[in-house]
Amino acid sequence: MVQETKAVIRKKILNLLKSQEEEDKRKNSLIILERLCKLPEFATAHRILFYASFDGEVETFEMMKQAQKLGKKVALPIILWENKTIVPALVNDLQEDLEPGKYGIKQPKETMKRISDYNEIDMIVVPGVAFDTNRNRLGRGAGYYDRFLETVPSSVFRVGLAFDFQIIDTFPKEQNDIPVDCVITN
Repeated sequence: MVQETKAVIRKKILNLLKSQEEEDKRKNSLIILERLCKLPEFATAHRILFYASFDGEVETFEMMKQAQKLGKKVALPIILWENKTIVPALVNDLQEDLEPGKYGIKQPKETMKRISDYNEIDMIVVPGVAFDTNRNRLGRGAGYYDRFLETVPSSVFRVGLAFDFQIIDTFPKEQNDIPVDCVITN
């Protein structure tokens, strides 16, 4: 029952993400970028793990560029599909240091320096298909981020990014679902 409800919500929101106008996505992503930069946790963060946006998600590449301009170290996840895990890796050049991974999602090249001590990460920008008003996150269904977030110290600030239509009153929460500390919307 829980999975069925999540699947229905996931399908609905993914369709909305894909069908939004490009100009609306760009404009609303810039609003979210501005709000992210105003967070005290962002101001004090030295290393930030972002996600590489794709398929209609809130645009993160401008956010990464802005973070780098402010002298912050930027990391992106390398997805290890065979054991269903995420490994953060530092990137310097958002063009040269990335390559398409599975499903065409950009990720750091295998040669990039990996972060093994998650205490070195100050903030994680977490993707989500939807978030509820209690900051619970609905991902794409494979559990990569939930498994990863379980291994990260709770002191690492976790922020979700979402367009207004991705915020839902509530959806079923399972034991392994990990909420974020805040969600920024347009």
